[in-house]
Amino acid sequence: MGSKTIYIQATRNFLLVALTAIASYFYADNIPSFNFWVLYWFFLTVFIAIIRVALRDLLLELKLKRNHKLPHIAIYGAGEAGAQLAASIRLSKTYLLKFFIDDDSELWNRDLNGTPIIPPSLIKNYITSLDKIFIAIPTISSTRQKEILGFLKKYNLEVSIIPTLSDITSGRARVDQLRPVAIEDLLGREIVPPNKDILGDGIQQSVVCVTGAGGSIGSELCRQIIKLNPSKLILFDHSELNLYNINQELLSDINQNQNIYTVLGSVTNLSLVRKVFTEHQVDFVFHAAAYKHVPLVESNPLSGLVNNVLSTRNLCNLSRQCEVKKFVLISTDKAVRPTNVMGATKRLAEIVVQANAEEAESSSYESNSGKTCFSIVRFGNVLASSGSVVPLFQKQIAAGGPITITHPDVIRYFMTIREAALLVLQASVLAEGGDVFLLDMGEPQKIRDLAEQLVKLSGLSIKSDINPKGDIEMVFTGLRPGEKLFEELLIDASSEPTKHPLIYRAIERFIPSKELWPQLDSLEVELNSQNEAKSIERLIKLVPEFQFKPKGKSN
Repeated sequence: MGSKTIYIQATRNFLLVALTAIASYFYADNIPSFNFWVLYWFFLTVFIAIIRVALRDLLLELKLKRNHKLPHIAIYGAGEAGAQLAASIRLSKTYLLKFFIDDDSELWNRDLNGTPIIPPSLIKNYITSLDKIFIAIPTISSTRQKEILGFLKKYNLEVSIIPTLSDITSGRARVDQLRPVAIEDLLGREIVPPNKDILGDGIQQSVVCVTGAGGSIGSELCRQIIKLNPSKLILFDHSELNLYNINQELLSDINQNQNIYTVLGSVTNLSLVRKVFTEHQVDFVFHAAAYKHVPLVESNPLSGLVNNVLSTRNLCNLSRQCEVKKFVLISTDKAVRPTNVMGATKRLAEIVVQANAEEAESSSYESNSGKTCFSIVRFGNVLASSGSVVPLFQKQIAAGGPITITHPDVIRYFMTIREAALLVLQASVLAEGGDVFLLDMGEPQKIRDLAEQLVKLSGLSIKSDINPKGDIEMVFTGLRPGEKLFEELLIDASSEPTKHPLIYRAIERFIPSKELWPQLDSLEVELNSQNEAKSIERLIKLVPEFQFKPKGKSN
């Protein structure tokens, strides 16, 4: 029974006592004093409240005894959120709460609404009686959450987490809307809030074009850009389904002063790109369109070169001709000392952008009075992007395994899609021309460790020679063609800080435009003739650090 019910009952009792007092004034010989009526109202209200609470608890207890097979749970966090979650669980009758866990020593050996509060060190004494643990600390930092999850994983209990405080207070989620542990929870990466002084400067009331707008990074860039109130946002993508999905999503959020235009086509189509740039007078270009799946590009190198390199060249040329203010290439850590065709094509795309920046800044180049500012943003793996290991692991765990990992020692950097997109937008403001920006990806993570933690925090165990009765088996398939054990962000091991703590400016060599353009012309001829051998040979010459391994040779 909540406080609202008590207030309603107290009001009803007041009216009842008042009517009784009035009636006694007219019909009774001995009229009780005013104090009597006050005490009468008070005790009547308290008595009814006690009876209702006792009956409610009795019925709940009987219900719980009948449902003794309900999952037994503990709540980590005995604060306000934990109390609200416990109340919701008690009323929903879906779980049986055994105890609270809390780090605050002042709460130990006490209880919350009759449920004991224990220190984390005592969980091991009750582990056999538990099925799940719910973490109910909405204000917890990512680092502390990672520590708690690391502590809980050894118990092989399913762990769920309540929404963040911002989601709860904004009404986007309720306290009892639990979610399973995600890989981003295990990374312990603290998200640095965007610097409003360098977020979206110039984008407001400008025309912005995002290529690859339906992809993982492109779509998140669109979501963040639309919040900055551009006059136009042009969504450019060759996938009809992806373009439709992001367009529909954005249309539901825009205001009347914003315009969204969709362009269904490839950025390799020079005439189409020229038509878009001239008709809409584009101010900003974020080039996220690329073939990025290593095995597919390894098997189709010519398509990778056309889509990743020639499209970048076309876009850069047209950006200068149409006086685009800023051009930003979204690159990858696989472009650093690449061991695969995809990474080499992305590195060559970077070189193309750097050469255009050099030429745009040259005094001898006069056709672009506005001097388009070219820059590159390079970062590692993005969580939950298409083709990443995260959704694959979750799907494999849900199916009962096995989890497939290429190598037990593979290490990768990770970042959330939203953080990556916001950092790209902030880096574009810091660009001065020819910049190669690196995003601080935090500490690299061993893929095997992340997979093991996901399994254990799902309440399952790893199946191995030591534990043959485990739930999920891990299978190592061997490194794929062109795959590295670890990725890097710097080629020349030299970078400098910027105004943003997570954005660095790399100082790296590139090929001057006078040397590069004839080589690209030859490459285009070789691509048009479908000459794979000469195209790869040209790629190796332009990206000398490319550690090329012919097909059929292992790593």
